[in-house]
Amino acid sequence: MRSGVIARKVGMTRVFTDAGEHVPVTVLQIDQCQVVAHRTTDKDGYVALQLGVGKAKVKNVSQAERGRFAVAKVEPKKKLAEFRVSEDALIPVGAEITADHFIPGQFVDVTGTSSGKGFAGGMKRWNFGGLRATHGVSVSHRSIGSTGGRQDPGKTFKNKKMPGHMGVERVTTQNLKVVRTDPERGLILVEGAVPGVAGGWIQVRDAVKRKLPAEVPLPGKFRENGSANGSSDGSSQTEAAPEAPATEDNA
Repeated sequence: MRSGVIARKVGMTRVFTDAGEHVPVTVLQIDQCQVVAHRTTDKDGYVALQLGVGKAKVKNVSQAERGRFAVAKVEPKKKLAEFRVSEDALIPVGAEITADHFIPGQFVDVTGTSSGKGFAGGMKRWNFGGLRATHGVSVSHRSIGSTGGRQDPGKTFKNKKMPGHMGVERVTTQNLKVVRTDPERGLILVEGAVPGVAGGWIQVRDAVKRKLPAEVPLPGKFRENGSANGSSDGSSQTEAAPEAPATEDNA
């Protein structure tokens, strides 16, 4: 089981296939996604990698967190997340995972925070059918109807689906296809929509319901001490400074 990555959602665009068909894609950008710490069975009871992305202002980082970043010899990170991995898929602390950690054609699961929609009624929030359009119903066509009995049970049960706050929830979309990657700019293009707003943080990991292709690098693709490595065959890549992501049709 390989590690995932933390990316930022840039927006949506489209790419064209060789057959001339256009594919809607979501552009995700990896901004210096580095390994901050290891979680081991002996010390923590499980095996995982703690990753960090983005640059945080030192004044906004607690003294304890500064010490952890100093031990890892990485700059303070704005966003942290853990990914469970197998013992043979540990990546060295301080290594930077690159966009070609995923390959075109493989499927991934993406997790993000859904867009906030404010206070929503039962029809929008829970897909209720509403009341009848005629025959005595007046004004309250979109109401949810009865919420409980009178004498029996004499109350409204907990967790009853009712109007309320909608959105801003952790949502996972499974089996999205990786259409293209751009390691130089740190871009990953996945087919379809991704939960969250533009600029939000997204976690991308190998799909759990799809077989992992044999071509993916193990334990992953990363840069360590200025050199690229991480694949089982020891292949390398040319490092380039990240540029601003493009969201035009030719992104």
